[in-house]
Amino acid sequence: MSLPTQITTALSLWIESVVRTVSAWRERAQGARRIAVIEDEADIFTFRFASKARGKDGDLPSCRIKLVEGGLDGPLPPEWGVAMRGASVELTLQASRFVFRPLELPGKAAEFLDGIIRSQIDRLTPWNAADVVFHWTSPQGVADDHVALTVVATARSAATSFAQIFLDLGAVGVAISPASTSERIVVYDRHVGGLAESGRLRIALIAVLATTGVLAMLSAGIGGFITDSYDSELQQTQRRIAERRAIARGNQNGSGGSPFDLLVRRKQSMPSAVLVMEELSAILPDHTYTTEMRIEGDKLQISGLTQDAPSLIQILEQSPQFVSAGFFAPTTRAANEQRERFHIEVRIKPQSGSGT
Repeated sequence: MSLPTQITTALSLWIESVVRTVSAWRERAQGARRIAVIEDEADIFTFRFASKARGKDGDLPSCRIKLVEGGLDGPLPPEWGVAMRGASVELTLQASRFVFRPLELPGKAAEFLDGIIRSQIDRLTPWNAADVVFHWTSPQGVADDHVALTVVATARSAATSFAQIFLDLGAVGVAISPASTSERIVVYDRHVGGLAESGRLRIALIAVLATTGVLAMLSAGIGGFITDSYDSELQQTQRRIAERRAIARGNQNGSGGSPFDLLVRRKQSMPSAVLVMEELSAILPDHTYTTEMRIEGDKLQISGLTQDAPSLIQILEQSPQFVSAGFFAPTTRAANEQRERFHIEVRIKPQSGSGT
């Protein structure tokens, strides 16, 4: 049996079980009369109330009547005819009308008795599954973790024929069971009073199951779509982070076009004003004062006052940081000044190596 078939069968059994349970609960809530009809002899039946009826029906004496094929052999007493309408009949037939088959199964099989017995019913009885009604006694534990039970079955045509007789009399339900058993085994149960309600309940249960299945598939689909969307956004974010990190680290292929490489080259090629000022302060003599300093690219122009301007050229060229010193304007001396006013231009050597 394929998995879809097993699922369909299990759901069908569940729906029928719920319908039967709800129908039985509704009957008890409505307080329907229960009439016991017992086959004392072949085709001779005794009618009596299975529970104490309210009102004058509770005073009805039992009656005996013969059933022939398709109906009663004679009219039912008027009082019982009235009592039968809307009642639930518990019909007990003689054991000779049934087949009893003992069966022993593993203990774990007790949860799946309906499917197991239904699959073996043609071996246990003279009928196939479509032509038989059956049930079983309560499983009893035996040795080796097994359970023993008895399958009770009869022909479906005979059961429906008996049930129809009482339904024609106005009963709303008929439950058939065999006599001479330690417990009441209902092999056939038919109710027509709540047929419309049962049909609506089946439709409602099927709709609930279908809706639940559709919602589950939609939930799985939407969940998968959202997960894929989040995964895509996460991948894009990770890719952007990787790109930013690559830009921050610089181009590892040596192209030198990244912003980091440009900053490195600028650092290596542009002189540092702080370092230039520190170097000038260290090498210029005490009698020299700088009044103006300008850095343009790798050129440094300084102006100021000194006692010996030509000596500054030699001092600047001896510095490891400067080269090609010279005057870019004439040296002058004012009449009221003791120092010469100089204007010197010098090139600045880069101080940072390639690895800095």
